[in-house]
Amino acid sequence: MTRVDFYLLDHATEGGKDAAACKLAHKAFRLGHRIYILTHDDESAQRFDRLLWTFSQGSFIPHGLGARPSDIDMPVLIGREEPPTAHEDVLIQLTPQVPEFFSRFRRVAEVVDGSDGEKTLARERFRFYRDRGYALQTHKISAGDFVEA
Repeated sequence: MTRVDFYLLDHATEGGKDAAACKLAHKAFRLGHRIYILTHDDESAQRFDRLLWTFSQGSFIPHGLGARPSDIDMPVLIGREEPPTAHEDVLIQLTPQVPEFFSRFRRVAEVVDGSDGEKTLARERFRFYRDRGYALQTHKISAGDFVEA
């Protein structure tokens, strides 16, 4: 059964949620996982694509956009639609709603910034998973933990 982890940033900061998602992707990649980063639109997917190149000096995460057939074999894919079947390990979920295909992943990482609107939507997703019996973990993190020096 899918394990769902909520990563709750202590407050909303400009780019904090994206930085946290980049760090999670980097950690999962180093551990040998295949990752799909789900964004809510094409603009967010493009922004995240650029962020993975620049978020940390000296680190490299091979990644691509899920919509491009040439990128399908990358260990990290970014997109706004259901990923290819090869990506069933880790889902980094950045959208307001629970995606229909979440349960095919071993782990789901829900990244939530500290804004009231984000927290309200995250509570709804938490209840959705809980009411269906999924294993849930909550991690409270400081937004400052994800700022690169």
